[in-house]
Amino acid sequence: MFAWLILAISLYLLSQIVDQTAWRNGGKLFAQPRFWPAVSLGGMAIFAAFHLIGSALSDRIDGRWKEVWLWISSLEYAGWFIAYALIVPDAGYLPTTVVFAVVLALRAGYRKLSTLTIAAASAVFIVILFKTLLKVNVPSGLMYDSLPDGIRQIMLTYF
Repeated sequence: MFAWLILAISLYLLSQIVDQTAWRNGGKLFAQPRFWPAVSLGGMAIFAAFHLIGSALSDRIDGRWKEVWLWISSLEYAGWFIAYALIVPDAGYLPTTVVFAVVLALRAGYRKLSTLTIAAASAVFIVILFKTLLKVNVPSGLMYDSLPDGIRQIMLTYF
């Protein structure tokens, strides 16, 4: 299944190379904007075809579908990240980071209160590190607008 998927994606991308890249007349081959993408996609298609042939000719081993399910289930964490990115602008960086750290610790199977406390404290540390020391501009939540003025300014600046 993986081999078919990668082969289909690489062939599709290779079929789009003429429309998506340029070829400059008179330029050196290795300096052409189309050359290295074509080489990489061509290699990807060739090795995906080899992988497909190899998997088609090899003996079936129990547990292959278990591995496929493992790959699919790992996409769950991409969903968590997308949800996190969607919630931060409304709820704020600090509350969202703390909640997601604790929820992901629970999702990973941790149930001790001490471990969940460490997850929450780590999230607070990360927020303070990013906002104060590294000066990373992270969107303040719309939720912060409803706080009293003094607390609101502290939350906007440091959390």
